[in-house]
Amino acid sequence: MAQANTLERPQDDSVAASEAAEVAALVARSRAAQAQIENYSQEQVDALIRAMVWAVAKPGVAEMIAQHTVDETQLGNYDGKYLKIFRKTRATLMDIIDDKSVGVIEEDKARNIVKIAKPVGVIGALSPSTNPEATPVIKAISAVKGRNSIIVAPHPRAKLTNKLICDLMREAIVKMGAPADLVLSIDTPSVNKTNELMIQCDRVLATGGGAMVTAAYSSGTPALGVGVGNAVITVDETADLDDAAEKIRMSKTLDLAASCSSDNSVILVDAIYDAMLAKLIEKGGFVLDDAAKAKFQSVLWTDGHINAKVVAQPPQFIADFAGFDIPEGTQFFIIPETGHGPDHPFSGEKMTVAMALYRAKDIDEAIKLTNDIQSYQGQGHSCGIYSQSDANIMKLANATRTSRVMVNQPQSASNSGNLWNGMRQTFSLGCGSWGGNGTNNNITWRDLINETWVSKPLATPKTLPSDEILFGDVMARLA
Repeated sequence: MAQANTLERPQDDSVAASEAAEVAALVARSRAAQAQIENYSQEQVDALIRAMVWAVAKPGVAEMIAQHTVDETQLGNYDGKYLKIFRKTRATLMDIIDDKSVGVIEEDKARNIVKIAKPVGVIGALSPSTNPEATPVIKAISAVKGRNSIIVAPHPRAKLTNKLICDLMREAIVKMGAPADLVLSIDTPSVNKTNELMIQCDRVLATGGGAMVTAAYSSGTPALGVGVGNAVITVDETADLDDAAEKIRMSKTLDLAASCSSDNSVILVDAIYDAMLAKLIEKGGFVLDDAAKAKFQSVLWTDGHINAKVVAQPPQFIADFAGFDIPEGTQFFIIPETGHGPDHPFSGEKMTVAMALYRAKDIDEAIKLTNDIQSYQGQGHSCGIYSQSDANIMKLANATRTSRVMVNQPQSASNSGNLWNGMRQTFSLGCGSWGGNGTNNNITWRDLINETWVSKPLATPKTLPSDEILFGDVMARLA
């Protein structure tokens, strides 16, 4: 996920030393708090995370946080922020509240193995400017569900929002009889403090810009990072076009495309190209001509990086800033594209209400386009398809280098989990080796614990089969 701007580095060694000491003090407090809940029961843990979510998501508070987030970050919109803090946090709590995370959490009777959950310790969490309202909450309840403590390092553009949310959770934790320092925030963030946190904590949970995720993997601390978004969506000849158009609009405009899961490219197959494009236009899509495309491109990227001034902004603001006209009612931009890679920047992640539009002969060409586009950016993250053909769905799933294929669902609202699917709720989406990550998971509490495996002898020991059974016809073929 791209960041909207960068952090300032310390000016001299004395500043760096002072910031390292500040982080060390936070980590010490966090460790002391974690030690106090290390032996909490499942009931105590679950009561804590219920309180943490209620403190920020209850009526009145959720509205305040949503508005505060928009006012501070100037990214996205109120409706998107409200959905995340009010609905997404509830859905995440619901998703994990019945999970057993204390004591024996799994028993494999066939192998006579019992798995016991144990806390990691202090989680160092990075929170981006684009989802600062729900990310600290979701990461915090995942940490505490595993009887860990957490320190959240926010993006500077969202530091006040982060402090507000962490303070509300801390107050709730105290009311539940636990130590407030289970949740701590770095209130005046810097690159050096974030780097120190990643070095000094026990596990890093990094959601943020590519450079910061790379730093997390280089910190020497076990890290869970995420890759770049750039979702590619295919609409095939069997799709319900009205349903697809509405869900693409919903996904593309949610929180003004602040999420890296927003539809960045849409591929329409020949058979439905004209009809589907017409429906996207009916839903508020505006097709940019070559002149408008060039103007938009000139302001969307500066020195090869996404321009923070246009990230997650309304269409009219972007059009005015770039200097082209749009009709009233425009909700998102449609940019016809044929290529991919650095010479075709619209094929990459845009973090704006803009989608690149591609035309494909059939599902096979759509798959090739998906892989080509994501070989530039977004490989391993996610893609989607609107289709009624299981054959096409599975062909796309088998042939793409992706961790998630969302079927007939609004991408940005679905791949991190939602009420209408079974995906784990999170804002941390692992991209596997394709995206340079150590996991493909929708990262949650299970990724933030240690597990002790207790192995007892089998009642009946396994026996090796004969060579004829074990090697089959390979023996003859190699003779």
